[in-house]
Amino acid sequence: METSGGIQASLAGRYATALFELARESNKIEAVEKSLATLKAALSDSDDFRQLTTSPLLSRADAGKGVAASAKALKLDPLTANFLGVLAGNRRLGELGNVIRAFTTLAANHRGEMTAEVTSAHPLTAAQVTELKTQLKTRVGRDVSVDLSVDPAILGGLVVKIGSQMIDSSIKTRLNSLAHAMKG
Repeated sequence: METSGGIQASLAGRYATALFELARESNKIEAVEKSLATLKAALSDSDDFRQLTTSPLLSRADAGKGVAASAKALKLDPLTANFLGVLAGNRRLGELGNVIRAFTTLAANHRGEMTAEVTSAHPLTAAQVTELKTQLKTRVGRDVSVDLSVDPAILGGLVVKIGSQMIDSSIKTRLNSLAHAMKG
């Protein structure tokens, strides 16, 4: 299967592609996407969960038990829960964030959408996300799903990546440009 942006070339891309194919065959793409969104939030919000996915000290068995308990607590769909077990068994839980991003892109492409990676200094409201999707749809001519992340280091504004295009309206970049111009 040829995917956009060379997703399959990376390790995370191969795992995401395998999960996507299983989800598509069983008509579970939306359920898996919802579970992956829950996992993304857990990676962002829970130090314990993040440590579970990144600790080299945990044995495969302990990592497997940990993700099984997490999957149950987070009410993940069975396909995603099993997939987490595979990642734990292969010592690839550290790739989870990359797998989630790659799966999101595959699912969006499947729906005929483009995916935009959007970084903001603060979480966006639902109204701001809706307006952003509208603006991006006008710019690229098709529906756009957004993969949101927060990075306070950009100070304000947005950094938007769609395919190979990058729109950087962050205050940090503007300040850096101004400082460079002043050095002359």
